[in-house]
Amino acid sequence: MNPADFLGHRDAVGTAVALLLLMMSVGSWVVLLWKGWLLKRASADMGRSTMAFWQAASLEDGLTVVRALDREALLLPLVEAALAKTPAGHLGAAGDKSQQLTRVLRDALHGVLHKLQAGQVLLATVGSTAPFVGLLGTVWGIYHALMGIAGAGQVSIDKISGPVGEALIMTAAGLAVAIPAVLGYNILGRFIGRIEADLEGFARDLRELLLTAAKP
Repeated sequence: MNPADFLGHRDAVGTAVALLLLMMSVGSWVVLLWKGWLLKRASADMGRSTMAFWQAASLEDGLTVVRALDREALLLPLVEAALAKTPAGHLGAAGDKSQQLTRVLRDALHGVLHKLQAGQVLLATVGSTAPFVGLLGTVWGIYHALMGIAGAGQVSIDKISGPVGEALIMTAAGLAVAIPAVLGYNILGRFIGRIEADLEGFARDLRELLLTAAKP
């Protein structure tokens, strides 16, 4: 049975459930492909950018190198925030150098981590809800099929097996949508965790470097 025939046998609710599963599948695959490409580039850039920064002759040279190598702008916000001057008279300038650096690096790190986590909520939502959406389609499809059979006045295995089998397809479709989203969420989460650890380590080392350079 082709998709047009399948949808043609369903009412508005069944069609809406099928289209919802289709949108969830497309959305999750878009996120999977986009995040996979982004994290692959980010992982490669992190290693090159970090090594080049610590081999630079000065902080300014390190900033220039990071701007050239950090295509996904993961290290760059940390370096720019650490080297930026906080205007006097603001609460951000209160406290000693250590407190100021901790504040600006923490804020910059949170922004980068938010960028890395983009799309993870969608994958988690699809992975946890798609099976139940498919089950809803199955239950509604079976109910709709049985009501049609009851209205026809004749009950036989041939009249039951076809509509019920079509309804059960929705359960399989829900699982087919959910499984890639769950696997992708877990795999991408491991890559994100590694990058987060590297960023936190870089921020800590950068803070210690600037505090040492600020000592008289």
